[in-house]
Amino acid sequence: MRIFFEDRLNTGLLAISLLGLVVGLGFSLAGLPTAAGLIWSAGVIPVLLALVAEIVRSLRNGEVGLDIVAALSMTAALAFGETLAAAVVAVMYSGGTFLESFAEGRARHEMSSLLARVPRTATRHRDGILDEVPLDEIEPGDLLLIRQGDVAPVDGVVASDQAILDQSALTGESLPVHLTRDAEVMSGATNAGEAFDLKATRQAKDSTFAGIVRLVEAAQKSKAPMARLADRYSLVFLVVTVVIAFAAWWFTGDPIRAVAVLVVATPCPLILAVPVALVAGLSRAAHFGVLIKGAKPLEALARIQTLILDKTGTLTDGRPVIVAIESYGDLSEAEVLHYAAALDQGSKHPIAQALVSEARARGTALPFPDHLDETAGEGITGTIDGRKMAVGGTAFVSAQLGLSISHDKAGETGEVVVALAVDGELAGHVVMADTLRAGTAELLAGLRSHGIGRILLATGDRRSVAEAVTEGLGLDAVRSELTPDQKVLLVLTERKNGPVMMVGDGVNDAPALAAADIGVAMGARGAAASAEAADVVLLVDHLDRLLSGLEVAQRSQRIALESVVVGIGLSVAGMIAAALGYLTPVQGALLQEAIDVAVILNALRALRIRPTVLGETPTAPTRAQPA
Repeated sequence: MRIFFEDRLNTGLLAISLLGLVVGLGFSLAGLPTAAGLIWSAGVIPVLLALVAEIVRSLRNGEVGLDIVAALSMTAALAFGETLAAAVVAVMYSGGTFLESFAEGRARHEMSSLLARVPRTATRHRDGILDEVPLDEIEPGDLLLIRQGDVAPVDGVVASDQAILDQSALTGESLPVHLTRDAEVMSGATNAGEAFDLKATRQAKDSTFAGIVRLVEAAQKSKAPMARLADRYSLVFLVVTVVIAFAAWWFTGDPIRAVAVLVVATPCPLILAVPVALVAGLSRAAHFGVLIKGAKPLEALARIQTLILDKTGTLTDGRPVIVAIESYGDLSEAEVLHYAAALDQGSKHPIAQALVSEARARGTALPFPDHLDETAGEGITGTIDGRKMAVGGTAFVSAQLGLSISHDKAGETGEVVVALAVDGELAGHVVMADTLRAGTAELLAGLRSHGIGRILLATGDRRSVAEAVTEGLGLDAVRSELTPDQKVLLVLTERKNGPVMMVGDGVNDAPALAAADIGVAMGARGAAASAEAADVVLLVDHLDRLLSGLEVAQRSQRIALESVVVGIGLSVAGMIAAALGYLTPVQGALLQEAIDVAVILNALRALRIRPTVLGETPTAPTRAQPA
């Protein structure tokens, strides 16, 4: 509502001042200079009063803004009879404010469009019928119907054979993705194919999209540190402007030169270009699936020198995949996977569920077992096709067989070995591992090329596992077997080398994310606590988007600084020219406002930033072919 009112006020002031300028010019051309002066003054006064009210409000808040220069220039122009110059300043000032508001609105468009996509209800299966229910009534386990064109209201998994989803609003991916049964679905994705069933895994308030909306709202309310820097040094600029204006008047005896100096200095490009460029950067980063929680983190991200990475779910995929299948006796490798995954359907253990998902992804049809008996955390037994089977860790299967079995992959390097016994005989092993994300080496090289000098791994896992996973990556240090408080200590210690960025996804990473200059959370599958503690959230499960976010931050800041340096430089040159008598007040006003328009348009270049997007990881859903 406040933004709406301000936009309407800016539009109204621009209309009044522009009307006054045009009508006054008509009277002046008609040979009625007195009437023209009165009309120009009438067009200036509403703008001046609104400006004075804004200045008073800022002073009450302890802020000294550069708008004081604009008020001084209009007041001085009216006082010394330069009513045309005052009218030009009023039009250009209100026009600059209107253009700034328009530019920021355009820059916020991509982030604000997320808010417009929030669904209000969902279609739920219940007792054989479909009910339209409010989002807050959805519970984990509910089965929802997602029609073509619907937005997924909560996080969940595909409960149909397949689904085709448009995730462009969340991740920036231009093509729809094809998901199979049990694949994870982020709330906020749009169904681009036939209707499918979604099994809810979170309540609406805890889902990805709800968190994104909260973060977007917080980001839109933030104020850029560079903008605060403008406020901090506005008093210095104000004093310099007044000194130059007074000196021009003192040494020449011509007050009109002082008026010209004041109008050239109004308003300063620093308060226009910086917020536009940084808000545009926030919008552009969100387009590529990188949600930055405001302009302050955007600027901090651009200055990062040290990167600390968590391992599980960050540097690695966080989901075990099959790296080897070994068969013994009469069973083939495919049959070992078939029986092990079929029996593991009866277990909720993460390794069992990962094995089942991997088998289904390979197209294996899994029969459901009978006579299941699970020993929590160790393994499960049952019957399939009349054959007695056991699947689990080597110790569990050894106990079932009454003999000792082992595997050289178990334990030291992070692999998990699942053993399968059939009818009292060892039938095979399935070796699984949490593998390094594809393209990690290329990503780290890209980050180093953008100014990150130190890259470290911080993990609670064993050192042997950490070293095996990171072999060949060229990390500056590997810190293993760390507790959450030790991760915080590592972050604080590394600050001596410059600003630190911490990337993680688990609850245990939240303290370190909060302690770092920039905390980055893997928001697609990470814990809610880490997303809340972080300054940046990667909305898609691609670590390579870290490079995209860094590039957007650095280039947005560079564009903002370019606009400021060029704008201030031209303003100072114009003030000196006005003090020496080379610019009249009207010419000075036109020159300054031309500078303001130029720096705003330059700041909008941030909306066209196209950062590097590396190749997708193998765990990403396969893209559907365009129709």
